[in-house]
Amino acid sequence: MELSYREAMALVHGIILGAFILLAFTGGLVEMWNLRAVEGIRDPALPKRILRVRIGTVAMAAVAWATVAVGTFIVYPWYREPTPDSPRSLLLADPSTEEWHKFGMEWKEHIGWISPILATVVAVAAVLYGRRLATDSRFRYIMMAIFILAFVVAAIAGIFGALITKKAPVT
Repeated sequence: MELSYREAMALVHGIILGAFILLAFTGGLVEMWNLRAVEGIRDPALPKRILRVRIGTVAMAAVAWATVAVGTFIVYPWYREPTPDSPRSLLLADPSTEEWHKFGMEWKEHIGWISPILATVVAVAAVLYGRRLATDSRFRYIMMAIFILAFVVAAIAGIFGALITKKAPVT
């Protein structure tokens, strides 16, 4: 099987970076969930657990930024080429797929940027306030909710991307 440069970049954007987002999210969330300190008892493993939370959240933020950057600045211009055989033109030409462009690509173009922003918020909080994540359950739950929201936004963009690519791939 031979991939063109455009197909390879779409693969990097959607499959490879998307898989890393899934892994980093899972690792960061699991470690954050398990980051519970018992008051009055010193946990010798706490610094290692805080480090794992920091690594997972920073990794997801970095991969989310890489994903939206590759999608926006490399793959998206090919999608919108002003030719009759561009993926955008193919979707808009068929009334049954016109909404995929109008809603799905709008989500990917605009709402998708919220994911790395939210993931960065959690990563910064983990780096600056790692010990507080362990001792303040309300703070930890808020950060977990923001982290989950970042993942949900990215997952919806990924689903739209897969469905749009199935109908009108970038070649």
